[in-house]
Amino acid sequence: HVQLVESGGDSVRAEGSLRLSCAVSGYAHIAYCMAWFRQSPGKRREGIAWLDGDGNIAYSDSLKGRFTITRDKAKNALYLQMNSLKPDDTAMYYCAVRLNTGCPTRPADFPYWGQGTQVTVS
Repeated sequence: HVQLVESGGDSVRAEGSLRLSCAVSGYAHIAYCMAWFRQSPGKRREGIAWLDGDGNIAYSDSLKGRFTITRDKAKNALYLQMNSLKPDDTAMYYCAVRLNTGCPTRPADFPYWGQGTQVTVS
């Protein structure tokens, strides 16, 4: 069983930066695909960044290079560095893990989720 706990969310001004963390326990050592999603009130959950077991990384086109996903295998942690934040980035941010091979973009393809951490940009 995989457990995920996000942290690092906060209220910041536009153009500020935040670093989100996701602590992974359980079968973290065999987690193949790890990803960050976000969801604003009234909107669908959208994918932001994905990192697979081979080190391949992908980002949502809408981010335009402002976010960076990294993983520390020794600490069983996933991170999301967010720079040049905009009010539109305001959302609940979630990390998600998939143990099977493949790194899909749909939330429905990820069985394990954290509780989320709130990011508010004003």
